[in-house]
Amino acid sequence: MTVTKTSMLVLDCAEPQALAHFYAELLGGEIQVGEDPDLIEVIGGSGVRLAIHRDHGHAPPSWPRPEDSQQAHLRILVGPEDIDEAEREAVSLGARPLDSDAEEGPREARLFSDPAGHSFTIAATGWSV
Repeated sequence: MTVTKTSMLVLDCAEPQALAHFYAELLGGEIQVGEDPDLIEVIGGSGVRLAIHRDHGHAPPSWPRPEDSQQAHLRILVGPEDIDEAEREAVSLGARPLDSDAEEGPREARLFSDPAGHSFTIAATGWSV
């Protein structure tokens, strides 16, 4: 018998409630708090599942510096016609752009950090970085 499996990305941070709120707003999802107040789930409208975990000794990643490796990378897919609006929305919620090159013209993938320092990409569907 095959066991049905699912997966969930878990991000560590110092303040899980604030980061869960950021991702719930960004993904159009709902926050679910279980018995453990240090682990909060975000369930997105399109089936996205993300967990935010309190790490009392958390040090934010400092990508792209090689001495502090990237701890996780979330890729948020949007339609090509929606990438500019998705970028504006993310920034208005507290995301910080991380793109370091001054590439001109439209870009199909854009790199950001969330308020706790985790990197994520907003990318047009079908585009690979």
